[in-house]
Amino acid sequence: MGAGLTAPAAQQRWLSVDLPAQRLFLWDGEAVQAKWPVATAANGPGERNGSGGTPRGWHCIRARIGAGMPEGTVFVGRRPTGEVWDRALHAAQPHRDWILTRILWLSGLERGINRLGAVDTMRRLIYIHGCPDSEPVEVPCSHGCIRMRNPALMALFRQVAAGTPVWIGSRWPTRPIPLRAGGRRRG
Repeated sequence: MGAGLTAPAAQQRWLSVDLPAQRLFLWDGEAVQAKWPVATAANGPGERNGSGGTPRGWHCIRARIGAGMPEGTVFVGRRPTGEVWDRALHAAQPHRDWILTRILWLSGLERGINRLGAVDTMRRLIYIHGCPDSEPVEVPCSHGCIRMRNPALMALFRQVAAGTPVWIGSRWPTRPIPLRAGGRRRG
């Protein structure tokens, strides 16, 4: 499956987001543990600030936000607003970009590709997050983030830690995960 390319260490948890298929995969080494439909950027892939695209390449989960909050919790600026999404709240604010339930905040690992300067995923505030039931998944329609159904996001959130590697592009990485200083693989 990996065609000689290296994924994170055997039996290590990692994620891949297949942009063409609009799917997120949870891996344990080279074995898929779970997969879920997602929605990525309406503008397609893109790393540059202001592109509205979903950034490609190797990332990691920088922070896990929302543990213990109810499903449907509304977040603004990574902080819960005290609201829980429902159809009436949505109808009252139909143009709001809803970030719900949990946030997995991504940070790029590849300098000049998705890290630092004009291509910094973390500074672009790119997350894996929940979305309203009324919003589509399996089609590119986000502002750059990776949207999931709330129950799926809660299941994923329970299974990943901060630092978990995330590949965005195709189902399987097309290049090795970057090395840290000292020659160890990230993640």
